[in-house]
Amino acid sequence: MRVISVAIPKGGEGKTTTSVNLAASLAAAEKKTLLIDADTLGASGISLGYTADQVKSGLYDVFNYTHSLNRVIYKTELTYLDFVPSNISTVQMEERLLRLSENRTVMRIALRDVEKQYDYIIIDCPPTLRGITTNALCASNSVIIPMRASHFSLDAVMRLMRYLKWIREVANPQIFVEGILLTMFEPNTKIAEITGRELRARYSKFLFKVVIPKNSTLAEAAFYGRPALLYNINSKGAQAYFELATEIIARDSVPGNVRDAGGDGPGSYGRVADSERDEKKNPSEPDSL
Repeated sequence: MRVISVAIPKGGEGKTTTSVNLAASLAAAEKKTLLIDADTLGASGISLGYTADQVKSGLYDVFNYTHSLNRVIYKTELTYLDFVPSNISTVQMEERLLRLSENRTVMRIALRDVEKQYDYIIIDCPPTLRGITTNALCASNSVIIPMRASHFSLDAVMRLMRYLKWIREVANPQIFVEGILLTMFEPNTKIAEITGRELRARYSKFLFKVVIPKNSTLAEAAFYGRPALLYNINSKGAQAYFELATEIIARDSVPGNVRDAGGDGPGSYGRVADSERDEKKNPSEPDSL
């Protein structure tokens, strides 16, 4: 089982679009996939056609210790895709979830119930770092960082990279960057050229080969509550996300291939020695975050 968080501490970067369409593409490739909506806005559920009245239980109940993860799994239109909604309907529930998520082990322990049921688990994270995102990162093998071509997006990527270093030190030494994914990409524009140049200079080894083009079909599909491949499989957006899934599956098909989580700079694919977690080590969170 591979657990992949989709995260960046900034809104409007394509986290939910990436989570939903990557999960759907993995399922279309007949990989048993579970999508977990960890964003309190519940956008992944909306993108899959779920309304508030259809969701009776969800991730909140898991963190509140009233349900196991197995009891809050919903089916989707795709045979190989299941879904865990974020059932946060009040400010009080959101505040309680924030308090409950201070225990960084909740998500990791919850996932043990389903570790033999799925090939991939995709976690759609909120645009923050602390709380539920930290829980997701502590439970994940890797993280996908979706970003638009902009100066503020680059800053958010750097912020997440620093935070991942802290996560490795205190809780999850094996987490690695699955890749940086350019979303809503418009080629032949000045900002795309500048952003691409900066990314290649700083994070060249982290960049996915595929980029997600700016494509109205992705927004239309979400509006109608369907993954893009079920709305218009021939659209550029649907095809790009299927290429992303194919790239990830191809990496995982090589035995022993993982991203090197060690060091401050970009890692490379190769074998990584086992590392034991130091349970007593608990430094404070980075001051800058």
